[in-house]
Amino acid sequence: MVIVVTATPTPPDRAALEALYKATDGPNWKRDTNWLSDRPLGEWRGVATDGEGRVRSLRLDRNELRGSIPPQLGDLTNLETLDLGLNDLTGPIPPELGNLSNLRRLELGYNELTGSIPPELGNLSNLWRLDLQFNGLTGYIPARLGNLPNLERLELGDNDLTGPIPPELGNLSKLRILYLRMRSYGFGGNGLTGAIPPQLGNLAELRILGLGSNSLTGPIPPQLGNLTNLEGLGLAYNNLAGPIPPQLGNLPNLKELWLGSNQLTGPIPVELRNLSNLERLDISFIELAGPIPLWIGDLSNLWELSLAGSQFTGPIPREIGNLSNLRILRLEYNDLTGSIPSELGSLSNLEWLWLVHNNLTGSIPPELGNLSNLETLSLSYNELTGPIPPELGNLSNLRGLNLNENNLTGPVPPEIVGLSNLGGLSLNGNQLTGPLPQGLTDIASLSSLYFQDNAGLCAPPDEAFQNWLGMIPSLGDNCPS
Repeated sequence: MVIVVTATPTPPDRAALEALYKATDGPNWKRDTNWLSDRPLGEWRGVATDGEGRVRSLRLDRNELRGSIPPQLGDLTNLETLDLGLNDLTGPIPPELGNLSNLRRLELGYNELTGSIPPELGNLSNLWRLDLQFNGLTGYIPARLGNLPNLERLELGDNDLTGPIPPELGNLSKLRILYLRMRSYGFGGNGLTGAIPPQLGNLAELRILGLGSNSLTGPIPPQLGNLTNLEGLGLAYNNLAGPIPPQLGNLPNLKELWLGSNQLTGPIPVELRNLSNLERLDISFIELAGPIPLWIGDLSNLWELSLAGSQFTGPIPREIGNLSNLRILRLEYNDLTGSIPSELGSLSNLEWLWLVHNNLTGSIPPELGNLSNLETLSLSYNELTGPIPPELGNLSNLRGLNLNENNLTGPVPPEIVGLSNLGGLSLNGNQLTGPLPQGLTDIASLSSLYFQDNAGLCAPPDEAFQNWLGMIPSLGDNCPS
């Protein structure tokens, strides 16, 4: 009798896992417990199986995988979760992943993947999260991604994708997060082009819409005002033009609105005063012009207000002093006039106050000395007059004080030496007089000091002070001996 011995074929799930291990430098993974052993697949690190022993979940995120994703992963047809994020994977995304009809989560973000997004991913009808962000993917966004009826999160940002935003994405009725912000290398962005599809206004469940740092053109669609569940709208760093749609005032849940660095024109729509939950408002570096509306002071939940570089004129509204939660106030690079409102001294939570490059006049309000949480005070390049208030010496958390290029007069108050956390002090280009306070040498954190081009401000000639100046970047004259 002849006995025929046949080789037992490797089950397809095990073969797929073995292919992954070999393709991604498995022996050097951070953790590879039981991989390639005879133990059941469910005991391999990062693998979970169902009752039939088929792979249901494969989670190897943050595991130092290096190499390419093998197409054999498309054989794991019972797979519901595939998470290979936060590794060093390279090469393309295999189109075979479109065979995983049971897949609910596909997370490949934070790798170095290249090539285009396979349109076959549009076959994954059960998918609720697709995360491909922070890679080097190129090409167009496949219109077939609009065929994913259960998708709730689509994160493609921080890649090098190009072309238009497919209007088919407006079909994703369950979508809650749409993140298409591309890599930013400066103003204007790069990547996606064309207009924002008005069909995105159909995404009734949307919470986050991030389209910043692209090259999108055309107007902001008024249909975005239909997204009543929206909490974050990021359109900054594009080439959008036209007015800000008043319909954006219909977004009752909006907390963050980023419109800066576009070519938008016209006034700020009064309807935005209805955004009672708004916490961050950035409409900087656009061409709005006109005065800052007084109703800004009604947005009581604001903690960041950035209106820099938008050609605003007129005075700083005193009503901004009503924003008790404000931590960041940026009004630099405008044409604002008048004095700094003393009411700003009531913003007890303020950490950043930037008013540089305006036409502000009058004296520095001593009330600014009440801002105990302030870390940066920048008032440079204005037409401020009068002395430096000694009350600024109360700003114990201050790290940067920039008063250069004004018309300030008198001596530097000795109270300034109480700023124990100060890192930079710029006083140049004023009419200040007298010697710098000797106690400046006791501020251990002070790393730069500029005081040139004043009427008579100078450094004491004693050797200790001069040696100290020699150890930090500084510029100014010495007092006559």
